[in-house]
Amino acid sequence: MQRILSTELSAHVGATVRLAGWVHRRRLLKSVAFLIVRDAAGLAQVVVAVPAVRARVEALPEETVVEVVGTVVANPTAPAGVEVVDPTVRPLGPPAVPPPFDLYRPVLTASLPTQLDHAPTALRHPTRSAALRISAAAVSGFRATLDARRFVEVHTPKVVGSSTESGANVFALDWFGRPAYLAQSPQFYKQLMVGVFERVYEVGPVFRAEPHDTVRHLAQYTSLDVELGFVTDHRDVMAVLRDTLAGMLAAVADRAGAALDTLGVTVPPVPAEIPAVHFTDALTIAGAPADEPDLAPAHERALGEWARAEHGSDFLFVTGYPMAKRPFYTHPDPARPAYSNGFDLLFRGMELVTGGQRLHRHADYLAALAARGEPVEPYVGYVDAFRHGMPPHGGFAIGLERFVARLTGAANVREVTAFPRDLHRLTP
Repeated sequence: MQRILSTELSAHVGATVRLAGWVHRRRLLKSVAFLIVRDAAGLAQVVVAVPAVRARVEALPEETVVEVVGTVVANPTAPAGVEVVDPTVRPLGPPAVPPPFDLYRPVLTASLPTQLDHAPTALRHPTRSAALRISAAAVSGFRATLDARRFVEVHTPKVVGSSTESGANVFALDWFGRPAYLAQSPQFYKQLMVGVFERVYEVGPVFRAEPHDTVRHLAQYTSLDVELGFVTDHRDVMAVLRDTLAGMLAAVADRAGAALDTLGVTVPPVPAEIPAVHFTDALTIAGAPADEPDLAPAHERALGEWARAEHGSDFLFVTGYPMAKRPFYTHPDPARPAYSNGFDLLFRGMELVTGGQRLHRHADYLAALAARGEPVEPYVGYVDAFRHGMPPHGGFAIGLERFVARLTGAANVREVTAFPRDLHRLTP
């Protein structure tokens, strides 16, 4: 008999079926026992009345893996309006050791450190697994949206030979006796691949050895990177980002509806044109000093409130960040060279995406490095490619975990990360 999932029971009323999953909860009443079985799709209620089967159920702790064969009947009070009666129950492994928290409760009450210490089990809780389902749907939407726009998925090295992109904040390792580093981003490689495919994207891990210990930072996270050629300026990149976000959220609504319901989350609309303000105006709106070189989290929150009040939008572009705060490969604003053709996208008052137009002329790279007092040698393999013809291009990167945390209202990005890596955590 082929196994079915809990969500398929309603299509089999009157039939004998086989379920398999985990003992989610047992309710042992005087005359009857209820066994709640959890599988990848949801919960199924099994009614146990035969004393011998009841005795077996009583001996199976929560989280034990079992197989149930029984008859499906309609019952409006049961989950999804159906339940399984006259069952046989067979364990598929030894009795489980109970976890240090109750997974059958609606809310996982254990502290976040306890959940992370026991992540393989804590992630079984519907609220934790729901966030990961939303994450998976978002990535699916990211890929589908870009595939439909002639982007090519690429895979770039995660071990590199030079710690150049962001200074010393890298993880060093030994590479057959030579120094090497975990890549901080695919930035250089995705730019080079524009010279091959014109439009590329990547989904992959990035590593930042920055000693942040906040609710929004991880030392390893998943970056959704995009780069496209033959742009006029950063506004072409912003338009692609807008469509990408809309595609991601549409996929979440379509593929992860049950997960959204579990968390009580509504997918926000993406405006046809996301409102945008220049960095100098953003400082005024946020009440920051005019000479502030960057936006602090408090400024981002103020801007998020402004975007919601003035434009009814959860999203806001801040453009024209000072060149002094942008990487050397950023293209300056031709009309205001002290400011960049770069942008951040704020989502509900938090920076979610950084992007912009890049330099594309070899001479401009040499000049940009010289202006910052940096030698060319560490960048030769990257910069030399621009000698051989590169179109005007730009791109962006979305932090997946931060996106999901902001969408679901999680207070800490670790709540939506399966096995987070940060300043303190290398296990499990």
